[in-house]
Amino acid sequence: MRSNLFDLDYEELSKVIRSWDEPAYRTQQIWQGIFQKFWNNPEEFTTLSLSLRKKLDQKYIFGVLNPEKDLQSNDGSTRKILYRLEDNAAIETVLMGYTDRNTVCISSQVGCGMGCKFCATGNMGFIRNLSPGEIIEQVVKAAADLGQNGKRLTNVVFMGMGEPFHNYQPVMKAVRILNDPRGFGMGTRRFTISTVGLIPEIRRFMKDNTQINLAISLHAADDLLRSSIVPINRKYPLTELIAVCRQYIQKTNRRITFEWALIDGVNDTEEQARKLSNLVGDMLAHVNIIQLNPVSHYGGKPAEEEKALKFKKILTDSGISCTIRLRRGIDIQAGCGQLASESN
Repeated sequence: MRSNLFDLDYEELSKVIRSWDEPAYRTQQIWQGIFQKFWNNPEEFTTLSLSLRKKLDQKYIFGVLNPEKDLQSNDGSTRKILYRLEDNAAIETVLMGYTDRNTVCISSQVGCGMGCKFCATGNMGFIRNLSPGEIIEQVVKAAADLGQNGKRLTNVVFMGMGEPFHNYQPVMKAVRILNDPRGFGMGTRRFTISTVGLIPEIRRFMKDNTQINLAISLHAADDLLRSSIVPINRKYPLTELIAVCRQYIQKTNRRITFEWALIDGVNDTEEQARKLSNLVGDMLAHVNIIQLNPVSHYGGKPAEEEKALKFKKILTDSGISCTIRLRRGIDIQAGCGQLASESN
């Protein structure tokens, strides 16, 4: 079986090239081909010798993602792609265009084991982790598509299918490869990793001391409510989670984003807003509110606009930085896992 070329970092590829008795500069040519020119088959590498192209073709696949569905929102701002993998599993990537940036939301797992009640991916359960190459290729394909329209990918968020910190090493390897200035060269501050709150991995992330942005999927400000919608809270309760977030800020001096899916009659109350203010009010933090994306298995509805504005006001009056994020791609089921849960 051929290996996925995207799974290799520069040093690993360099070792392969040396073992083939090829000059060292061939590594750079291949690296630039896949990460800057977005070539995806050996025949495009015309700067390489025919014999080297044949070796590459025999040994490696230039990516494994096969697009099965490609949906564009009515307003043209959001595109959702369902990819089929080699083992027939399905994952999703969402590309979102804004006036000042283009962001790709990528998956790190097939399914998810965290079981958050309002999440379509959580309803699937955990199927398997993605390899670094399967993660990287989502980003490269998004950048290539944007490039064809004269646009540039500016941000990558690990907020698609899966819990990124449940697949820690492949996720971090993927970021390292995409950050490598010899290839794709995307700055680490342009990456955001979102976790539901796996405390050991947050500590590990803290020790790694990167410039990657950290986001915490919070969604409730007391243990009773959070445990009912985010089951991992029973293992890592709020007191412990907020304590490690404070340690992270103190050690890195970097701001944390707390994500809050606003659900009508569940976590959109004034009481929850005040509890949240008490919980994070003195932290270097930002609260990102998004009205719930409805999913078929969960009866919750998005909070009304008026309640969202009132919730935000309570936070901002307490001095907390807060935005209400625009919901994207409702007409194309752009919420995490909505297409793949029907396809796996």
